[in-house]
Amino acid sequence: MARLLLVEDNELNRDMLSRRLARRGHEVLTAVSGRAGVEMAEVGQPELILMDLSLPDIDGWEATRMLKCGVHTAHIPIVVLTAHAMAEDRERAFAAGCDDYDTKPVDFARLTEKIERLLQPD
Repeated sequence: MARLLLVEDNELNRDMLSRRLARRGHEVLTAVSGRAGVEMAEVGQPELILMDLSLPDIDGWEATRMLKCGVHTAHIPIVVLTAHAMAEDRERAFAAGCDDYDTKPVDFARLTEKIERLLQPD
């Protein structure tokens, strides 16, 4: 399967989601802050990033912008996972460069479909 990066500061959410993704055969890298997520993406070269928006130091919106401007990371699809469920939040996430958006609590079947769609070659 794929190498995924999960950027999530909530330990329970990070643990639950990373275990479920690993059971589906994915290699899951994790980061607990926006800055750590950007650094991990540059070093680990994941095939897809799952990005929380409410993160310490650099929020998910800024981390997404940084990744989409990076020479080595701009091509990596980013799925925002957030409790920010307002239409403005969704628009702001897409404006930052995310490729898809999903709300928490995570519907794992729906998230899996999004991951599979984004990982398919063009």
